[in-house]
Amino acid sequence: MPNASEFPLPRVSVVIPTLNESENLKALIPRLPRWIHELIIVDGRSTDGTVETARRLFPDVRIVYEMRKGKGVALTRGFDAATSDIIVMLDADGSMAPEEIILFVGALLAGADFVKGSRFLQGAGTVDMTYFRMFGNWCLTKAVTLLYGGSFSDLCYGYIGFWRSHCNALRSEGTGFEIETLLNINALKNGLKIVEVPSFEAHRLHGESNLRALPDGWRILKVILGERLAGRRIPRDASNPI
Repeated sequence: MPNASEFPLPRVSVVIPTLNESENLKALIPRLPRWIHELIIVDGRSTDGTVETARRLFPDVRIVYEMRKGKGVALTRGFDAATSDIIVMLDADGSMAPEEIILFVGALLAGADFVKGSRFLQGAGTVDMTYFRMFGNWCLTKAVTLLYGGSFSDLCYGYIGFWRSHCNALRSEGTGFEIETLLNINALKNGLKIVEVPSFEAHRLHGESNLRALPDGWRILKVILGERLAGRRIPRDASNPI
C-alpha cells in the first residue's frame, strides 16, 4: 500500500490586500485555517498598525509593501510573491468567511483550474449588496457570459482560488476593482476549467469600502468590452509557475 507521504497535499497561499485594516484583521486572521502554508499581506503603507496586528496574530506572515494604489496592483503583487501550489485571494474587511477556503481547495483538488465564489448559488447569500448593486452585478455578469461564454452566476466578487501554475494565463493590467472581472475573463479566454462554489458575504466589520458603484461599475463594463475588442489570448501552455 502506498505511503500517504508519497502523495503530499498541495500547499496553499492566502493573499489579502490591506490598507488600514487593523481592526478587521483582528477578527479575520484567527479564523484562517491553520493548515495554510503561507499568509501574504500586501499592504499599501497602512498607518493604523495593520502590519503589526498581522505579525502579532500570524507570526510567520509575509508582508509585501506596495506603494501604488489599487486592489488589482496589490493582488498581482501578492500573486507574484506566493510560493504555494494554490493561491486563494480574499478581502481583509471580514465580509468573506475564511472557513470557506476549504471549498475552493476541494474544488481545485477535484479537477478545477480556477474556482470563484458565488453569492447566488444554493447555500450562498449576501447581506452587503443593495438592490442597485445587485442589478449592476447581474448586468455585468450577463455581459461577460454573452461575450465570452461560460455560465457565471456572480462576477464582481473577489473570493477566488486557482492553481499558481495558471498565474501567467490569468495575469492582467487591471489596477482597481476590475481585477476580479479580468481574472474571470482571462480564465474563460484561456479555456481553464472554472467552478463556482457557494459563498456568503457578510457586512464589512469596520471602516468603509473604497468601492463606488457607478464609477467602478462603468470601469468594469469598459474592461469587459475592451478585452473583447482586443481579443487578447495567452496560450494555455504559457501558463507556467512564477
